[in-house]
This record gives sequence, C-alpha cells and structure tokens, in this order.
Amino acid sequence: MRRQWGAIWPAFRTLIFLVLFPGTVAGLIPYWILGSPPTIADLLASGWAYLGAVPILLGAAIILWCAWHFAVTGRGTPAPFDPPRVLVVRGLYRRVRNPMYVGMLLILLGEAALFASRQLLSYGAFVFAAFFAFVLVYEEPTLKEKFGTAYNAYCREVPRWIPRLRPWVDATQPRSGSSPDAEN
Repeated sequence: MRRQWGAIWPAFRTLIFLVLFPGTVAGLIPYWILGSPPTIADLLASGWAYLGAVPILLGAAIILWCAWHFAVTGRGTPAPFDPPRVLVVRGLYRRVRNPMYVGMLLILLGEAALFASRQLLSYGAFVFAAFFAFVLVYEEPTLKEKFGTAYNAYCREVPRWIPRLRPWVDATQPRSGSSPDAEN
C-alpha cells in the first residue's frame, strides 16, 4: 500500500499544481484580461478559433506530458516548493530544458489568436519575460546546486527554449535495451 502512495502522491500534488499555476496563468488571467469573451458561435464564425486551437491543444498536451514525467520520473512536482527528487531528462526534456514553459506560451499564443486579442499577445510577452527571468535567476542556479555535473552536462547539450531536432542521450546513463533515438 505504501508503494502505491509513493506513486500516487506526487501525481496528486502535480494535479493541484496544474490547476493552480497553469490554470491561473493560462486560464483565469486571460479571462480577466478579455473581460467578456466572445461566444463560441462568434469564434467559429471568425475563423480565428481554428488558428488558435492548434497551439492551445499542443501546449496543453505538452504540459500534461511533462507533468506526468515530473510526478512519475522525478517523484515531485514542477512547483519550486516541491521539486522533483530526480533530474527529469525524459520525453520532451530530452529536446528542450523548459518544455512546460513552452507549452504555457503556446497556450497563450493560441488564446491571443483565438480571441484576436492584442492584450493577450502582450500578456504572453510579459509571461515569457517573467519565465525567462525566473529560469535565469532561480531555477537554473537551484538545479545546478541540486544536481551538479549531471545538470551542467544537460545544459550544455539541451537548449533552454528552442527544441533540438534529435533528442539528447546522456551517455553516462545506462540504457535499457532501447535505441539512442527512442523517446521515453
């Protein structure tokens, strides 16, 4: 029973984090910025819904996939106050260091297109600047201190914001019979 909770508890904490942080940044605040959003019928008639839906869905999928890796692989959450116990270098983290932030920015970009809103586009630029500053000032120094040379090697090979085409394979980690290009 204790082993089950060992897997469920990080997932539950991650779910709470997802509701609070991405839910606020990509849901509640854009809703407040818009005031009274247009109806679904208005959006579908304008054509912007189709353009905005793709990055919104892609961003949501990225966030959920990465959150899963934080809970299962890292045994923690994306929250700075409840970080992973293990360095997460699986899935999209093998291509870009900050895929959850990229996912959030895709959602905001999609919302700006969906609602044809310059205010949401400006808000997205502000959020990117805040993410960038947080990563530089807090997140990267903290991860370097916690994970040392493993994180330094990861930073040398995996870009911060623009995904690399081929996933990075850490040569120091044992592979379990899979090819180097296989996604985890």
